[in-house]
Amino acid sequence: MSAQIAPVEERHNTGIGILLLSQLILLVLDTSAKWMSAQGIPTGEIVFMRYAVHVALILVFIWPLRGRDLFRTRNWKLEVLRGICLLLTTAGNFLAMRYLPLTVTGALIFTSPLMICALSGPLLGETVGWRRWLAILAGFVGILIIVRPGTEAFQPASLLGLGAALFLALFSIITRKLAGVDSAMTQQFYAGAVALLLVTPVAFTSWVWPSNGITWLAFFAAGTVGMIGHILISVAHRYAPPSTLAPFNYLTLLYLAIVSWLIFNQPPDHWFYLGAGFIIASGLYIWLRERSLQKRAISVETIVD
Repeated sequence: MSAQIAPVEERHNTGIGILLLSQLILLVLDTSAKWMSAQGIPTGEIVFMRYAVHVALILVFIWPLRGRDLFRTRNWKLEVLRGICLLLTTAGNFLAMRYLPLTVTGALIFTSPLMICALSGPLLGETVGWRRWLAILAGFVGILIIVRPGTEAFQPASLLGLGAALFLALFSIITRKLAGVDSAMTQQFYAGAVALLLVTPVAFTSWVWPSNGITWLAFFAAGTVGMIGHILISVAHRYAPPSTLAPFNYLTLLYLAIVSWLIFNQPPDHWFYLGAGFIIASGLYIWLRERSLQKRAISVETIVD
């Protein structure tokens, strides 16, 4: 008997709340990856551990509960494509972290909301109003203020961050298309399995074991929090489309700034705070706009009834 697939629901505020929780959890992933890079662990090895632990946890804890339903997909092509996009996002972002501060790599990855808006129309058939376009463009201006063209953010490594942002946008759109098609756990299995399969051939070419307890902790934490965080992202996309969720990803920049300062001794400068102001303002506007539209829709339904 097939597992019941939760349907897509238009509960945008619920989706936003779940996304915010996933950001806090995934912050541990970025911190662990940056820490391992600083300790000399090769990027391919970091990506391998990220997905090896991810897949192992699913097989140990979820497979016994779901059985064969875990592996059943109604669109295996999208699942494979989604896994490839996630791998390219992770690899590009982790490699960029070797050369750039967390705040800069975070700023680069968050150009993805603008890419999502540009792609949501042709790929999802969704309509993004001009007000939200302006809000997201304001957030993009904030990104430019943070990275400041001509500075370190535009070193060659920044191209890796921008490439990761593009694949993150595609990953987000595919996740929305799979909402209501495959369960969140099935999506997580295929995303991790596809990424693990593709990265394994390069992971052992220059293997380096962790040299201290903190690095060992980061070694295994990355896969655990990565799996939990992405499960929550899948659930969030069941309640809201990418164009609604995208601006709230910007808040992760604040978390990254704190971690960059306290753990890696790379404090953000005043340009970061200025840009973050634009980013937060755009996210808050989107939230207020969504609430207004939902209230209006409810009022119309009430009148019709």
